[in-house]
Amino acid sequence: MNSETTVRPSLPGEITLQKVSGATGDAGPGFVGLPVVETQPRVRRPDWLRVKLPYGPVYKNLVELIEEHDLHTVCQSARCPNMGECWTAGTATFMILGNVCTRSCGFCAVQTGRPEPGLDYDEPRRVANAARIMGLKHAVVTSVNRDEREDGGAPIFAETIRRIRKEIPGCTVEVLIPDFRGIWDALQIVLDERPEILNHNVESVPRLYRRVRPQADYERSLRVLEISKDQGLRTKSGIMVGLGETEDEVLKLMDDFVGVGVDVMTIGQYLQPTRMHLAVEEFIHPDQFRRYKEIGEAKGIEHVESGPLVRSSYHAERHV
Repeated sequence: MNSETTVRPSLPGEITLQKVSGATGDAGPGFVGLPVVETQPRVRRPDWLRVKLPYGPVYKNLVELIEEHDLHTVCQSARCPNMGECWTAGTATFMILGNVCTRSCGFCAVQTGRPEPGLDYDEPRRVANAARIMGLKHAVVTSVNRDEREDGGAPIFAETIRRIRKEIPGCTVEVLIPDFRGIWDALQIVLDERPEILNHNVESVPRLYRRVRPQADYERSLRVLEISKDQGLRTKSGIMVGLGETEDEVLKLMDDFVGVGVDVMTIGQYLQPTRMHLAVEEFIHPDQFRRYKEIGEAKGIEHVESGPLVRSSYHAERHV
């Protein structure tokens, strides 16, 4: 990849968010609708995509803990299919910077809209305290996009890493970060804290970006991973399949990952969260997921976590 080829970052005030009468994801009236799709019918899932509903005392206790600390988890906001398994095992992925995202990706159930101004500087303390109570040995922290801010919310990422390490000595930290609109000073604020894993998902193949990630740029996402790797961090990225990509496109993307030194890749089946989101084009058979894992690791990616229910933070503790 040519490190000199960059896309000029959009600046605060250049992000266009149009209000509509409807709502997306879990949002209420007044939030911003997804402009990239119309109402789509749901397709019946095959047997290998059946999951159990969350249940049990451990799950209940975690729900109460998250609510008590006024926190958000991507597990709930993005309607992750593994929430029952992971939460019953006592793990969760914290979502910082609020629960309203400034982007309108066609696959994501997180609320889209205009976040409340400012940052919650007490949030890192609450995340670290909850992680300590949960007894985590590996903490995963992600966020919404805060494109209205020049720093993209990076200071909260940095402080959350510091707080977790202070509260839980020996706990490893994985951050799943946005692209910060290509403002590398903001990215550097996070990299300076040296998280054990720097994760940034490209989500899909380049050809589908206009439909899947209309406010993102594939080359810019690769550059995030390249800069992080150049500074000696362990890097990770993932995609969803079943959105209309071809096998050749996935294999070319793997080559791009090898080119920027990605250590860990995750591949999972896209599942339509609501009728307002992109429809599933194809349910990929488990045999194909196994094939992707074999090919990716043969190409030089150290570890490929590939399966229908795999998500970015699934079995994250194994990726350190």
